[in-house]
Order: sequence, then C-alpha cells, then structure tokens
Amino acid sequence: MIHTVEITTREGLRDAMAESVLGELREVGVTGDVDLRFVQVFQIATEAGPEAVARAARELLADPVAQIHAVDGPVLDESGPDTHVATVQRKPGVMDPVERSARRGLRELGIEADAVRTARKYVFARGVDAALLLEAGARVLANEVIEDLRVDEPLPAEIVSGTEWTFVRTEVPVRAATDDELLAISRQGMLALNLEEMLAVKAHYVAEGRDPTDVELETIAQTWSEHCKHKTLCGLIDYEGREIDNLLKTTIFDATVQLDKPWCLSVFKDNAGIIALDDEMAVCFKVETHNHPSAIEPYGGAGTGIGGVIRDILGAGLGARPILNTDVFCFGPPDTVGMPMRLP
Repeated sequence: MIHTVEITTREGLRDAMAESVLGELREVGVTGDVDLRFVQVFQIATEAGPEAVARAARELLADPVAQIHAVDGPVLDESGPDTHVATVQRKPGVMDPVERSARRGLRELGIEADAVRTARKYVFARGVDAALLLEAGARVLANEVIEDLRVDEPLPAEIVSGTEWTFVRTEVPVRAATDDELLAISRQGMLALNLEEMLAVKAHYVAEGRDPTDVELETIAQTWSEHCKHKTLCGLIDYEGREIDNLLKTTIFDATVQLDKPWCLSVFKDNAGIIALDDEMAVCFKVETHNHPSAIEPYGGAGTGIGGVIRDILGAGLGARPILNTDVFCFGPPDTVGMPMRLP
C-alpha cells in the first residue's frame, strides 16, 4: 500500500523555500499578490498501517517544532476557488537521493518500506492561474530533464521505479549529416558541441569508416565539455592581435613555475595545491576553475563549486581535513571588448 506524508511549515513561521521560489518566479515575470506555501511530500510503499506511518512522520520526517504534517491527505487546504497546486517529482528511473536515507530511517523505526519517493508541492492560494504555472513552473519549479511537473493533478497512485529495459544498439548517422543536421544532433542530444566540434567528430568517423554509437557520442561530448576539457582556459584566444595559447598555462601556471618557491610542495596536480605552513604542517587550498552550471547539463551530475573543493581537499596528498570555505566572486572589467576564441 502507498501511504503519503505531507509536511509544511507551521503557520506564522517563515516559509523560506516558498520565499525563494517566489523570488525566482518574480524574475521570470510573475507579478501581483501571490500567496505561496511549500509542501514536502513522501510516498511510502509499505505494509505498515497508517498509525506506524504517522509515527514515522512525527519522529523522522517532520520537525515537530517548526512543521506540521498530514498522513494520507493534504496538509493544507487546497479547496479554494483560486487555489492551484504544482507538484514536482523525479521521473521514473531517476535516482531519488532521499529514498535510501528515508528507507534506512524507517527501518530503524521498525517499518519496512519497499520504496520511497519524494515530491515537492507548491500550493498557490491566489495570484496565478494554471496556464501561468505551467509556463513559469517549467522554468523555475522543475528541471524537465529529470523531473515531471503537474499542475492541479494528483501524484501517480503507484511508485514507478522504471520500466523493463532491453539493450538496443543505436548508431548516430554523423558521416552523411549536413552542417545543419550535425547541429541538430548536438542540440537534440544535449551534447553542447558546436559546429566545429561536430565536424571534427564527423571527420573522425569518416576515417573510421563507420558511424558512432549513441554511447560513443555521449562520451565524446562529456569529455570535450567545458566541465572536463576546460575549453575556455586551454583554447586559442585572439586578444587585440595577440594570440594566447592556453590561458591557464601561460598565466597562473607559468608564473608559479618561474617563481619556483620551495614552500610550494605540490601545485597543479593531486587535486589541490599544498604549501608548507611550518616544518611539520602544510596547508591545502583548492579553487574550482568553474562553477555550476557548466556547459553540460548540471542536474545530471556536473554541478561543481563547493562540492568539488571539499572533495578535492579530501583527496589531496594523504587526505587533508577541510576547516573552512572561502567565497570569491571574480569578474573582468565591464568595458572589456568581446574576445573571439577558436578551439584547438
């Protein structure tokens, strides 16, 4: 049986999630007096009864001080004539990172769950209509690559984990493709490769005498992405008649090599930089060369930034211990003339 737990902020307390989402909706053109409440939803497939699920809601899923909850029913009144509800849930087959921890917590309470799925519900008591929610929600509330957005529709009655899968070899016809067709392949596959890069892919497989599989093309796209290849940093840049070949190596890297300071114990390798603090201790520091979103789809795993810097500190040397984060915002002179760049 599927039990549903809905959780929201107590009346009178600040609903931070609703405030954040409303701010984003304002940025995409939603105006007027909008009344928005945020609801966290858990769908739990279990043989346990509603009493056990209610105990889990009280002791595990909800904060009894700041939140209220409801089991197998809406936690907020959704019957108003101007009320519209937008629900966002991950597509079947997309990993729900909360599921494993929720199932483990339920198990510790003595409740065995066959599956757990989460959803986000946005209850608008006034200020928007269904058409506006579908339009603005697709830009703010949900990521259409991995999530489904429903407006004034209930969640599916069953938890669908995926469908039967059968391997089918798929080849992408790049050898015979025109320039427009190559760009269409890149766009439809969300490869983020421009025409010059797609032509290079085409030339490679013409020489191979075959077309690439979809997996091969995806691998090339990810490896050649800004996130992995650092195309902006290692590309050829024409700036005011001067050619810069690999911006990173000719500036920061080159200056570090020339200075050759003995207290620089490890630089430009092993995940992060390590400098000597004294005779016994060293300081490890990491700066990400890019933050999310990157040139490839960030929701699929390319979001970097703080996760990358902590991860790389932990992986440097014998393993450093992160003690603090810095927050740096960098930008060039606002009157800088646009720089044409050609890729190697």
